[in-house]
Amino acid sequence: MNTTRLDEVLDATYDCLVRFGVKRTTMDDIAQAAGMSRSAVYQYVRNKDDAVRRLAVRLHDAATERAVAAAAADLPTAQRVHDVLRAKLDLVLALAGDSPHTAELLDAKARLYGDVCTTFTHRVTDLLVDLLTEAGAGGLAPADAAQILVALVVGMEADPNASRLLGPAVDLLLSGLPAAGGS
Repeated sequence: MNTTRLDEVLDATYDCLVRFGVKRTTMDDIAQAAGMSRSAVYQYVRNKDDAVRRLAVRLHDAATERAVAAAAADLPTAQRVHDVLRAKLDLVLALAGDSPHTAELLDAKARLYGDVCTTFTHRVTDLLVDLLTEAGAGGLAPADAAQILVALVVGMEADPNASRLLGPAVDLLLSGLPAAGGS
């Protein structure tokens, strides 16, 4: 399959979602935005639902790659934790910032792609657990600390200052974990 053309279809799907949302977007809209015939679009996706799901997967996979790279970076633990959380927050801010409709792609309860959102959040949480375990953070189980950090980011997602506040918020939480804050 021609990946470039599929990317064009997914880009067009995103453009349509920005304007119309998931429910109101049609295959004709996607075809027009892609500069293709409707039948040509069907060579790359089965239907609108398939296009929307593939788009959600692409966006979440890219954010997952950023989070994995951040976790593996040769940086202090606190910076790696911050950067993993930044990958999650940046995905949310980008989608919510483009349109209220594109924020729909973050809905873990959505029939088409909810599992994609949930898998992404679990992957971010797992990366954090690994980082906190590696740091030997005492006093709080790494899994609990990771869940708190993810909940922090989820809680910040609607705040207009979230991007600026992420660093200080993570530093504040990590300061309570003896080994994680400074390693």
